[in-house]
Amino acid sequence: MRRSSTGFALLAMGGVYAAQGVIGGITLQAIPAVLRDAGRPLQEIGLMSLAILPWALKFLWAPMLERVRLPIGSPLRRSRRIVVPGQLLMAAMLLMLGWGARLSPAPLLGLLAVLALLAASVDVACDGYAVEQLPPARRGWGNALQVGGSYLGMFAGAGLFLMILAVHGWAVAAAGMAILVLLFALPFAAVREGLRPAPAAHRPSLAAAWRRKAIRWGLVLTVVFQLGSRLAYGMTGPLLIDRGVSLTTIGWLNGAGGVMTGLAGTMAGAWLVQRYGARRALFAATVLQAASLLGFWLVAAAHFTSDWLLAGALLKNAAATVGFVSLYAYLMDYASPLQAGVDFTLFQCADAATAAVGGLGAGIVAQHYGYGISFGLAAVLALAACALLPWLAHAMQAPANHTRHVTHAGDFR
Repeated sequence: MRRSSTGFALLAMGGVYAAQGVIGGITLQAIPAVLRDAGRPLQEIGLMSLAILPWALKFLWAPMLERVRLPIGSPLRRSRRIVVPGQLLMAAMLLMLGWGARLSPAPLLGLLAVLALLAASVDVACDGYAVEQLPPARRGWGNALQVGGSYLGMFAGAGLFLMILAVHGWAVAAAGMAILVLLFALPFAAVREGLRPAPAAHRPSLAAAWRRKAIRWGLVLTVVFQLGSRLAYGMTGPLLIDRGVSLTTIGWLNGAGGVMTGLAGTMAGAWLVQRYGARRALFAATVLQAASLLGFWLVAAAHFTSDWLLAGALLKNAAATVGFVSLYAYLMDYASPLQAGVDFTLFQCADAATAAVGGLGAGIVAQHYGYGISFGLAAVLALAACALLPWLAHAMQAPANHTRHVTHAGDFR
């Protein structure tokens, strides 16, 4: 297989996204469950969601990274120079996580935030690479690989990490994750990026992105679509702990169960995008996500047995995966080829900010009003998204059927 082929590009991107999944699984699922098992309060656990703030703020340095990746006036692409060193640093930071048992919440939060900073920076370059390398007809499957790779990483970060930690402790678990991240980095280290056909004098910037109506409304659409799901995400592990589910069982749920439902949702989302188009797939995913959150709230509020909770968590996970694939396939069409890393990063930052606020808010609501109110609010927000999304998608469309992609530096609208 040629190292510049679409197939190898997909493999390389899959490795990057899997490494990000490792970091996300540790931060958003494994650590909250460990802290709750140690008796930490829900409000403190909710603070761990702040570790992903770099994902919400990476738009601030995305233009700088994009200028490094796409030198002005040069035909070169330099994604690899950003991605590979970033993944090596991520592995080094994971080794430091081996001291996690001795860290108080504040240093642990700081370490996780640095990991997120590295992963988010790598993601800017990888997303720009993805938009360039994948033709529109392949983007549904490309987004499926993005989400599927992330879920394979989640198996390690949220599942395998917990299972190793329960038996061998922090140091061995963290070292295992560092080795995985290094292995995931190998394919991208071998990519060969082609030259740009017509190097533009355009200077990637946030101002250029903000001038486009599709970007502005796309940010609103992202928040509306994800808010309910993100509110429910962080409190699932603590709820299971409080209902008597062991860390090992949650490890299996986040690991093998999460991978199976995540991959099933990934394939379903990719099929919807390929069969009906990204817009219709997004609408279907919105309804599915609302239904799954409503069902999980009913199970949690009615104090069903832990088996029902586990089944509800798996279904919620599958629905969220369909949503990820559909959402990002839809948003990728609106990223300009002149600064794809910046435009797509803005959408992801909106998602990450929603996750941080949702996780923090869920912890506060659950602490003061209970899990029932927390998950009920998530379901209500998801139902509201069903009503709002068609209007927001229409608002993103350019007037008079203008092309979604700009073709020259002066065509930002």
